[in-house]
Amino acid sequence: MEPDDYPLAAPRSAPAADPRALWTPDAHHDADDHGTGAPGPQGSNGSHGAEQPDHPADAAATRPKETPAPAAPETPVPENTAPENTAAGTTGDTAGAADGTAGAAADTGATAGVPCVACRKGTVGRDGHCEHCGHAQPRERDHVESELAGAVAAVTDRGLRHHRNEDAFTLCETALPDGTPAVAAVVCDGVSSATRPDEASAAAAAAARESLPAALRSGAPVRQALRDALVAAGTAVTTLSGVDGRDYRYGEPRPHQNAPACTIVSALLSGDELTVGWIGDSRVYWVPDDRTAPARLTEDDSWAAQMVAGGLLTEREAYADPRAHAITGWLGADAYELAPHIATFLPDRPGVVIVCTDGLWNYAESAGEMALAVPADARTRPLPAARALVGYALDGGGHDNVTVAVLPFTGAPSGAAEPADGADTAGEATA
Repeated sequence: MEPDDYPLAAPRSAPAADPRALWTPDAHHDADDHGTGAPGPQGSNGSHGAEQPDHPADAAATRPKETPAPAAPETPVPENTAPENTAAGTTGDTAGAADGTAGAAADTGATAGVPCVACRKGTVGRDGHCEHCGHAQPRERDHVESELAGAVAAVTDRGLRHHRNEDAFTLCETALPDGTPAVAAVVCDGVSSATRPDEASAAAAAAARESLPAALRSGAPVRQALRDALVAAGTAVTTLSGVDGRDYRYGEPRPHQNAPACTIVSALLSGDELTVGWIGDSRVYWVPDDRTAPARLTEDDSWAAQMVAGGLLTEREAYADPRAHAITGWLGADAYELAPHIATFLPDRPGVVIVCTDGLWNYAESAGEMALAVPADARTRPLPAARALVGYALDGGGHDNVTVAVLPFTGAPSGAAEPADGADTAGEATA
């Protein structure tokens, strides 16, 4: 078995070095949950030799996930549904694609000149506010929904506390050279403590959308195609900082620059095989129809996960610490390294795959809690299920942006050929 292959159950990670030996003052905490930590000097990512405190310290190259955001505008949030089977900015050979990055380049000003949704008297200025009453207008990315013919659906929402949506997603559907259908969802979460996090997530989703279907159709092994898509996403985010993403060496100091950054997670169904890939703390869950043995399929790149994996703290102690949600892996020019995690599973019964940001899983963290939140008819009605899960997070408080993708799994298509590359079926795990 390859290191990243493991059964359909709670994930395991490779042995990690003692994080206390890799301490750096840079910390990316999720301020929405804990409200502590601030970015250190920008050149300190991956640095060594700092004085170690006498308690478990921050792991190398950690970033606080978010900074406190202004309260949401009082204006209503419109539903902005993306057209099915289309993808803004993609070429025609990207078969069956849809995304949640509407208005990625320039959200503000997109509605300039239209009537205000609050007072109906004034018009919207270039700054996105009504020129008569001053109300901020809903942005195009505040709420986006997409579905690909029942094969996969996703919804993203700004949430109740953030002033903009920094999440993005993309959906794609294609076929392998042997005719096996393949459907994928990619979800990205912008790091709010970095600059331009909304652009980072949009760039990552767009790059993955361009890379993944093309690689699958060309005959690349599924695992390699997914890994390459995550690397392409990382290159796109790195390029936003003004450096050449292809030639950039991760961990290079970039003083005085807080580079755009985001996390990424993906799930790909091809025949009877489920392949997941991720960098950061967005997650994939497996929820069978009968709700027996639901599982979390990813392990967070976070301070808490490192403490538990290193045997330094118990899970209860780690997640009670203010640094618990500091991420140790992300896409961006100041990332310590670009190391995608890839894992393959063979589910043995019908169910759904849930791909989500922490805007959802903060309210349903364990696999059992997620299974209770997923509607009973999620496999046959993925878009309503994704809406319901977003609503679940909003009802819980909506402290963060929320993005959820639902991929139904009904079993292997009749007559589907076995994957040609043995590496793609390593582990032969079953649910």
